[in-house]
Amino acid sequence: MSSPADASPSEARGFARELGLLDSVMIVAGSMIGSGIFIVSADIARHVGSAGWLLAVWAVTGLLTVAGALSYGELAAMMPRAGGQYVYLKEAYSPLWGFLYGWTLFLVIQTGTIAAVAVASARFTGVLWPSISGESYILGPLDLSAGYAVSLSTQQLVAILLIVALTWINTRGVRLGKLIQNSFTAAKTLSLVALIVLGVLVGRNAGAIAANFTDLWTPRDTASIRPDFLGISSTTATAGAFGLFVAFCVAQVGSLFSSDAWNNITFTAGEVKNPRRNIPLALAMGTALVICLYLLANVAYLLTLPLAAIQQAPDDRVGTAALQVIFGPPGAVIMAVAIIISTVGCNNGLILAGARVYYAMARDGLFFRATGELNRHRVPAMGLAMQCAWASLLVLPRTRSVDAAGAVRYGNLYSNLLDYVIFAVLIFYVLTIAGLFVLRRKRPDAERPYRAFGYPVVPLLYIAAATTIMLVLLAYKTQTTWPGLVIVLTGIPVYMLWRRRAGALPQPTET
Repeated sequence: MSSPADASPSEARGFARELGLLDSVMIVAGSMIGSGIFIVSADIARHVGSAGWLLAVWAVTGLLTVAGALSYGELAAMMPRAGGQYVYLKEAYSPLWGFLYGWTLFLVIQTGTIAAVAVASARFTGVLWPSISGESYILGPLDLSAGYAVSLSTQQLVAILLIVALTWINTRGVRLGKLIQNSFTAAKTLSLVALIVLGVLVGRNAGAIAANFTDLWTPRDTASIRPDFLGISSTTATAGAFGLFVAFCVAQVGSLFSSDAWNNITFTAGEVKNPRRNIPLALAMGTALVICLYLLANVAYLLTLPLAAIQQAPDDRVGTAALQVIFGPPGAVIMAVAIIISTVGCNNGLILAGARVYYAMARDGLFFRATGELNRHRVPAMGLAMQCAWASLLVLPRTRSVDAAGAVRYGNLYSNLLDYVIFAVLIFYVLTIAGLFVLRRKRPDAERPYRAFGYPVVPLLYIAAATTIMLVLLAYKTQTTWPGLVIVLTGIPVYMLWRRRAGALPQPTET
């Protein structure tokens, strides 16, 4: 174990406080906006089957996201330390709960999201350069089971190279990382605004408007949702009110994934100027901005495309389909460029923030010691490198299926990663917001520059809604949600092993 005297000069100085309010808002918004808003509306539309319910899914996701962000603001203002949510769980409950979050973040939440977004970026790069394809193999598929395989295609290679490049940039210091983040977030926000304006003013057509808005709420052509838990009888979104309720909850996977990562700014609290003020403000402003853009983007889709065209968009590329209506064939290229910009900016924010949690864990003696050290640029370079390596490995798995003709087909793990990530994320969002109540009782006199909006009603509504969605996902998408729970539980024996190691490293001085 080292002592403060042993710390390097960069560690003794701690993190560099380089992130102002605008930078923090850019991290919130930039980490949220990836490829999802341009893709997942197709799957949501197939589940709920009407324009009204499509917009309702996004509206509920928006309310949940903003409610969660407003609740986190109190915790961020109360404990403005590197590690964010890890710190909140540790202080509200015990070091075990903080570790379980950090462990799950490393195994699937952060790294799984980085991998999924990188694959999405590579998919759209393939629109510009067709040689970048999931079927253009460098190393052909190796079957692991009836449902999964691993491979290395040109598409997967591009995804890995993107992760490596952004990781290297972020090892050069937070100032360079924030420059990349601000530039890409500004560009993709303007791209999303342009899509909305074009859809509302140029792409709107009477046929789509009549098809979508004449009957807003009656589900049509919905996909079957078959539960795979304890033999519950199957249902579909058209099977009465309960079926619609189930479809609505299942549809939240895509919209919640597209709206996730807003909490990443809390991980970087050690680098935010005036964090007690700026982090709560950034959470509120960033989430509100993105949710408004998401709702308006879906309005633009519905003004441009009949719901059937949204449901059946090739490769679920709804944004591309909308721009092709407006611009013809060049629309696919325009949207591909927009999504590449969007996903690169999203992954930069995820990569920048994630390593700060592993840093905080290591300083508590609960992760690899090297991840608790800062390099000469005052960033946790080893944490960034480990995150890069694991996220790159998560790019390699493929789904495997056999069609009616007996041909084997290999797909991306994108949808499965959504399920793994969202279920695990919701568990810890619920626990963290419940921690508000715990800390109000345990530390009634603690300094709270900001208090959660609508407490206790808003946090309780979030907990109830998120718990309901989790239970439905556990029953109806068991095969891709129970692994998320298992990953969380595997952290318990790992925690015990870490506890047997030497005591925690000294906390750095955060200036």
